[in-house]
Amino acid sequence: MQKIQYQKKRTQSNLEFSDFERYIDGKKVALFVISNRNGLEVSFTNYGQRLVSLLTPDSYGNLKDIVLGYSNLEEYIQDKQYFGAIIGRYANRIKRAKFSIDDQKYSLDANDNKNHIHGGSTGFHNSIWEVTRYNDNSIEFSRFFKNLEDGYPANIYVSTSYELTDQDELVIEYLVTTDQKTHLNLTHHSYFNLSGHLSNPIFDHFIKINANYYTPIDQDKIPKGKITTVEQTPFDFTKFKQLNHLNIDDDQIKIARGYDHNFILNANKKNTLTLAASVFEPVSGRVLKVFTDKPGIQFYSGSLIAKNLRGKHNITYGPNSGLCLETQYFPNTPNQPDFPSSLVSPDKGYRTKTVYKFSVK
Repeated sequence: MQKIQYQKKRTQSNLEFSDFERYIDGKKVALFVISNRNGLEVSFTNYGQRLVSLLTPDSYGNLKDIVLGYSNLEEYIQDKQYFGAIIGRYANRIKRAKFSIDDQKYSLDANDNKNHIHGGSTGFHNSIWEVTRYNDNSIEFSRFFKNLEDGYPANIYVSTSYELTDQDELVIEYLVTTDQKTHLNLTHHSYFNLSGHLSNPIFDHFIKINANYYTPIDQDKIPKGKITTVEQTPFDFTKFKQLNHLNIDDDQIKIARGYDHNFILNANKKNTLTLAASVFEPVSGRVLKVFTDKPGIQFYSGSLIAKNLRGKHNITYGPNSGLCLETQYFPNTPNQPDFPSSLVSPDKGYRTKTVYKFSVK
């Protein structure tokens, strides 16, 4: 196997490499930087595959970091927001932290009151990953997870690659092999603020989601099992809508204090990349487009970001400082047979792709 060099490439994000270097349980954690010929730059740590910084230009060519995060590894270890992390084995919530496969019951970590969220307390986001490929514009992380680790069945081998193309796309590919049936739902959990993470909340952002339907949630933010039209509701993002209405009088908005909902993507043929969502920030001119081959996308408006949270470069974050667009199967799918199935088997495994494309207008 090729030996990966943990070289310290030049970074424009003003992060100190030494603040991310540490051995945990005998495994080396470090900072890794990829870039493209247009000046875009992405920094990662192999602790939870955390995307630490993402520099893109505004309409005048000025680079800013557009994701929330921290300036050192210790703060990521203490993090409760999932900043920039890979999420697995199952992204989002599973009701009562239980599911069954072929009449075999499995109990998961109840880390969200009595429910399960984002793979459990350890999950993928707090795991140390091996770097199996690293060059100027791409990086690949891999790790083996044992049967019943975090309560999930099956031994699995997970490989995730990130490529920053010269078309200003961050291409994420997930590949998982398994030795028995299990449920899998991997996603990426960066919080975006297109005006820059140093800036104000996301209320000036405009968003469009390619979805005519969404799944309403109960008081635990778990889908009720119903599929509801977005028409004539605050969930109609079929045309660009500004995020200046997060406190409107709507029962679903009140539960999430904004948005923390799964949207059912239109005309998404299996294994075909589809435009899921677009975000525009008018002052910077930055545009983010999200493509996926998954049936759903979770739009989270960041309402639970802790108040007065110290972020990178001592910037103070708070509720709605960033938004997440998490490509996924629907939440609680293992307990909802009418939802698209997240069950995988040894003969098929799991493969999916998400693309975040950056531009200006």
